[in-house]
Amino acid sequence: MSLRFITAEEAASYIKNDENVGFGGFTAAGTPKVVSLAIAKKAEEEHAAGRPFKISVFTGASTSDSVDGALARAHAVKSRTPYQSTKDSRTAINNNEIDYFDMHLSEIGQNMRYGFYGKIDTAIVEAVDVTENGEITLGIGVGAAPTYCQMADKIIIELNRHAPAALHGFHDIYEPLNPPYRREIPIYKPSDRIGSPVIKVDPAKIIGIVETNLPDNVKEFAPVDEVTARIGDNVCGFLISQLKSGIIPKEFLPLQSGVGNIANAVLGGLGNSPEVPAFEMYTEVIQDAVIGLMREGKCRFASGCSLTISNAVAEEVFADLDFFRDKMVLRPGEISNNPEIVRRLGIISINTALEADIFGNVNSTHVVGTKMMNGIGGSGDFTRNSYISIFTCPSVAKGGNISAIVPMVSHLDHSEHSVDILITEQGVADLRGKSPIQRAKEIIENCAHPVYKPLLRDYLNMTRKVHTPHNLKACLGFHLEFMKSGNMAATNWADYQ
Repeated sequence: MSLRFITAEEAASYIKNDENVGFGGFTAAGTPKVVSLAIAKKAEEEHAAGRPFKISVFTGASTSDSVDGALARAHAVKSRTPYQSTKDSRTAINNNEIDYFDMHLSEIGQNMRYGFYGKIDTAIVEAVDVTENGEITLGIGVGAAPTYCQMADKIIIELNRHAPAALHGFHDIYEPLNPPYRREIPIYKPSDRIGSPVIKVDPAKIIGIVETNLPDNVKEFAPVDEVTARIGDNVCGFLISQLKSGIIPKEFLPLQSGVGNIANAVLGGLGNSPEVPAFEMYTEVIQDAVIGLMREGKCRFASGCSLTISNAVAEEVFADLDFFRDKMVLRPGEISNNPEIVRRLGIISINTALEADIFGNVNSTHVVGTKMMNGIGGSGDFTRNSYISIFTCPSVAKGGNISAIVPMVSHLDHSEHSVDILITEQGVADLRGKSPIQRAKEIIENCAHPVYKPLLRDYLNMTRKVHTPHNLKACLGFHLEFMKSGNMAATNWADYQ
């Protein structure tokens, strides 16, 4: 079969109203860049003509403005899962214009194969190479692309010439069998390979190839500031203490780090510490800082689902693929985030909280309990199953008007049963083996901002003769005060007596 090259507009013509469309990539890395824009334009034309046009969008994680942003602005999205992070998509979700269901990233591939969300009509994936016999070499983001390609009736490939075809060999594509035939996933160290370097599909399903030459344009991380630097130092100090005590073995353990400025600062801190030995990573996103750590010999190997790196760092990697070839592997999200592997390898997980309460419960997703920020992502996949689970966040936000440490979280993503360590720029709270009251004292004294410590102490002392001393009239008092005055520090507990 010969490959058929088409325009983005022709590709969009194959997408019909009410279809389920699976997009490849993971974050902006490896995300389709032009067909989605053509679909958004088609939606606008259909709406102008008085005809309905919306699709259900399935991805591996967040995407980019060319997918989530453009489709949201065109009112082209009926439903969305499992994760998003663009402003326009977030606004549409919080206005109930898009039916969004948040879920653990490790589950999207298997749940699709189980049939929970219906079929995939069309898969749209970015590749750096495709052969006439249906072998697809992905770009630097994998996500759930293997599952979408296997399930789809039609496959559209964006062949991106910006990334080199020499990325062939960086991927390890593996899908477990469905129960009751599933076997163990035989990964025993981060560098183990168990699958294929390509996605293999029936070439008859590839209805067209759209050529592009575009970078991922991953948003660059903000420079490390005083707060994020102190958080990074506190994480490093804690890990070093665990290493010295023998709780972490002398060989160290693989690390998982979430996405963002704090995570990048933490990785930088680990790299700069002479007391932290060279380590490996088993994570979902390989960020800029990891590339530097590889150059320095501090990170020996990284397994992930995507290379979510800035344009400049991407060009550095593309120009020196031979150096990185034996130092990283890219896998589907259900393997990079698989709980079985997380527990087997003894991964130390480091993720970011929006807020945490004094008993150790964490909210990762909802602002003031109602407005979706991005989604739970992969944090739950790792937190529940890690050797040590760490959550980090600044102690305050919005110039001090918001405390990240609250009496009760306004939305629960990770319960106290899964959270071992909480770290802010103020310090470290070790919650292991502690009762609710002991945890509360630990968090208030070590993690809360000094402005909020008296208020939190007073809240804890309101009700002391119960196992978990909550005052149900006052537990959301910080949030109610913020909605009323814009400043949690103005909370007056007398209003809740």
